[in-house]
Amino acid sequence: MWVNTVFGVYDKSTGALVHGPVAGNTLWSGFGGPCETTNDGDPTVIYDKAANRWVMSQLANVSYGPPFYQCVAVSVGSDATGSYNRYAFSFTNLDDYPKLGVWPDGYYFSANMFQRQGNGALSFIGPQACVLERNAMLAGNKATAQCFQLSNFYYSLLPSDLDGSTAPPTGSPNYYMSLQLPGSSTLDFWKFHTDWTTPANSSFIGPTAITVGGFTEACDGSPNGLTCIPQLGTSQQLDSLSDRLMYRLAYRNFGDHESLVVNHSVDAGSAAGVRWYELRNPGGTPVVYQQGTYAPSDGNYRWMGSIAMDKAGDIALGYSVSSANMHPAIRYTGRVADASVDPLGTMEAEASIVEGTGSQTAGLSRWGDYTSMSIDPVDDCTFWYANEYLQANGTFNWSTEIAWFHFSSCGAPTAPPAPTGLAATPGNAQVSLSWNASTGAASYNLLRSGVSGGPYSQIATGLATTSFTNTGLTNGQTYYYVVQAQNSAGTSPYSSQASATPRAPVPPAAPTALVASAAKWKINLRWTQSTSSGVTQNKVYRSTTSGGPYSLLATLSATTTYSDSNVGAGQTYYYVITAVNGGGQSGYSNQASAKGK
Repeated sequence: MWVNTVFGVYDKSTGALVHGPVAGNTLWSGFGGPCETTNDGDPTVIYDKAANRWVMSQLANVSYGPPFYQCVAVSVGSDATGSYNRYAFSFTNLDDYPKLGVWPDGYYFSANMFQRQGNGALSFIGPQACVLERNAMLAGNKATAQCFQLSNFYYSLLPSDLDGSTAPPTGSPNYYMSLQLPGSSTLDFWKFHTDWTTPANSSFIGPTAITVGGFTEACDGSPNGLTCIPQLGTSQQLDSLSDRLMYRLAYRNFGDHESLVVNHSVDAGSAAGVRWYELRNPGGTPVVYQQGTYAPSDGNYRWMGSIAMDKAGDIALGYSVSSANMHPAIRYTGRVADASVDPLGTMEAEASIVEGTGSQTAGLSRWGDYTSMSIDPVDDCTFWYANEYLQANGTFNWSTEIAWFHFSSCGAPTAPPAPTGLAATPGNAQVSLSWNASTGAASYNLLRSGVSGGPYSQIATGLATTSFTNTGLTNGQTYYYVVQAQNSAGTSPYSSQASATPRAPVPPAAPTALVASAAKWKINLRWTQSTSSGVTQNKVYRSTTSGGPYSLLATLSATTTYSDSNVGAGQTYYYVITAVNGGGQSGYSNQASAKGK
């Protein structure tokens, strides 16, 4: 996951962070030049499913160009934490808002190009479509690029990105699309044909105008441009980015037809919604097979979408949701391919991924434009969605959520992997157990043995959570545990074994180093806390006779100071302290005394 200038690598089975977060330009450490020395972000991360390679890209030299650079790194294998073949593609103009798509004959690329003027200002000159030499980059060889520059009549193109294991028909061009603005009923469509042998024969043909249902881009007419998305508890509004199609333009070849899905944000009554499309026959004359605007009538704004399609033809759409009555949230909807279940142009009821608990405050309107819906290449059914939310009000304090889900209509389920991270913590005649969630698990079985390595017997089945407390045990005996995950397809292997020996609790050691000092109308006490674990309380005892007997003066939460204000001038008081934990109360500390003033 790469956000702005920092990325991290996560284990998809456990969710554990396995690398990073690190600065994006660390991918180019030792490479030399601006890709190594500058870290300008605007990243794209895609997975080349046919080659099982990661493709990572970001800008460089933005503050100092021209020249400007698109830095691209292609993993040598499928391990995102491994080594990369690295490239720096140079541009005379700033290649802003870059987007990548995988195709059999190249990595296709789009950017909005800005020319730096003599005074340093940047002037938009139009979008550019490029293709990078994929085969050479996979091999780690020198790679070239071919580009076509459009006029500033157009804006923000998307290249198509291949999903699934079936390649496009041989010789298919890559497809590019954009909105035809201002608000209209048209999408623009291009075909990029690449000839690496004779680059002069390459072509970028279009646009073909595709008529769709009429729309007005979200926030059109807002006094703040396209910034009008409200949030709870602040007057700061968020950008809609409704002047462009949202990444990705996802392509899939089903054999009997080819489909492209894409989305953008539109006005929907007094709020905003997500307009989405499925187009077919891109290799011939493209047609709109279905389209819809997802905008439930609840007054909430839905925008910043990303869309994809699984191998069964089911569609998933993720997006942000906000209004004056709620903090920005992340939700998704979808539809199955069976039109008798979900009629064409409709989506099912939305589901929540995370409900934000903060809003973005004054001075920052840009929001989650790295929103991305992608497909797991392992099963070609699981959708992975990433977007932005806030845990608390603020600026530049965003969080990112990565979620997965799939439709039951897609593919046969498989048994989940063995859970990881099983931990056993002993207690009094009990052991508390916890483990990491297993991808695809519906429930868990816990097993126990009195011998390391088993055989094991089930002690709990059908657990819906990843923790369990095994009670009624014998103190001093060691118990050995494993856990299994299960779903409708079967049961996982055992996890790694964890063991624990429950023990009866013992009272804590007494506090030490008690000191008493007199002040006007009070005596102050301080001490060193018991060295035993689990101390929850301290008790203060007092006497007017050295050595006691002592009377309980105060019961405190675990602490190391106390002031006794119920003292008389000239009277000497003698104090001791005890500690309390689950095993009982300690003996007395050393005695300390002071005379009241």
